[in-house]
Amino acid sequence: MADMRIVPFRPDPSQYAWTFGGAAPVMRIAPGSVLEVWTEDCFAGQVRSVNDLPSAVLTGPGLNPQTGPFYVEGAEPGDTLAVHFVSIEPSRSWAASSTVPLFGALTSTNLTRTLQDPLPERVWIWELDAVGRTCRFSALDGDFTVDLPMDPMHGTVGVAPAGFEVLSALTPAAHGGNMDTPEMRAATTCYLGVNVEGAMFSLGDGHARQGEGETCGVAVECAMDTVVIVDVIKGRATPWPRLENDDYVMSTGSARPLEDAFRIAQVDLVEWIAADHGLSKLDAYQLVTQAVESPLANVCDTNYTSVAKIRKQWLPPRRGPLADVHLRMRQIGADYLKRTGAS
Repeated sequence: MADMRIVPFRPDPSQYAWTFGGAAPVMRIAPGSVLEVWTEDCFAGQVRSVNDLPSAVLTGPGLNPQTGPFYVEGAEPGDTLAVHFVSIEPSRSWAASSTVPLFGALTSTNLTRTLQDPLPERVWIWELDAVGRTCRFSALDGDFTVDLPMDPMHGTVGVAPAGFEVLSALTPAAHGGNMDTPEMRAATTCYLGVNVEGAMFSLGDGHARQGEGETCGVAVECAMDTVVIVDVIKGRATPWPRLENDDYVMSTGSARPLEDAFRIAQVDLVEWIAADHGLSKLDAYQLVTQAVESPLANVCDTNYTSVAKIRKQWLPPRRGPLADVHLRMRQIGADYLKRTGAS
């Protein structure tokens, strides 16, 4: 633990990144660094009451300010960036959600045109109980309240895209970005393919909790205090963002229509299992077909995101450069928590 590289960073609003690609790095970090970062909510902290309609109060470049990008030394195209989430904790006692006209899965949008009027714009403020680990929903049109379990996650995690492309922080694709999967929680490792020198890693869009699909397009949005470990796996390409926790390996796919996102995630999981677990592609296909779980991440963004996950206990032993990455980073995270007294 003596040589643990702990790097704190809290961005000034002028340092937010609003895209993946096209932004200058805020800092250079060495592989293996433990990053202690703060991220603002998707509204840039400007929606603070039920009267703060986003269309009226939002100023600046847009939605989803990102903390970063971080230039990771030694990361090159063809490598994999491993990002392990040690802890994700709301930094405020409240969070905001809303309906947004022409945005969401159950309303007309700019891409799904109908003659229906847009849904009205409303704001809900959720009370967060850090001790009780709950998020309190309060109905706007009545006196109903209910406490839901807190399940903090990051909706947006990614690197610069390939081909010098610049993508909005609202867009998920092969670089990661706004995937909005509840699987991106503490004790999870995310693997991202490096497309440019330094990887240019950013994160943001903290959610105190989110249902699968993020149906209305907005989760329980909050600022986060987050600790991640960032490392580079040399010479290992990762075509689509992959996740691993103690129990599952997971692949993601982002596209429209949703069936293509589903196919990308399923194919990527089959190919990952075939490459790292010693099964033929057809054997992996059969095993995935019978054992896969397929939660939705989002069905509201510019691309939809689907997840394919399988229990590690049902797979042959893993081999290759990712074999021990998650466990190694989990141990570093445990050492960090012990050292800081945050466990």
